[in-house]
Amino acid sequence: MTPFIDWREHAGVRAEKFYKTTLWQGAHVTVGLNCLEPGQTQATHAHEGADKFYHVLEGRGRFIVGDEEREAETGALVVAPAGIPHGVINTGNLRLSLLVAIAPNIK
Repeated sequence: MTPFIDWREHAGVRAEKFYKTTLWQGAHVTVGLNCLEPGQTQATHAHEGADKFYHVLEGRGRFIVGDEEREAETGALVVAPAGIPHGVINTGNLRLSLLVAIAPNIK
């Protein structure tokens, strides 16, 4: 596998649920891509023992992290520490593409 990955080559769509794929997985971190079409949601959930971040590559959405809820758009970084509930909804008119990383790896 090449160490140079173009996320756009891995983007996708699923009508019934947001699209997600793993871009790279190492011994200590997983890096993925989540694509949410307008109105699609990633339900609020938490990862015990693993930190997570979302980097907004394109689009905009409403992010929930713990008790905070806020809009974020292209270029934003949203951090969800281990054990803190988090989720997202695409509130825009275009696809919301997110680079996502979780560390340490969740098996």
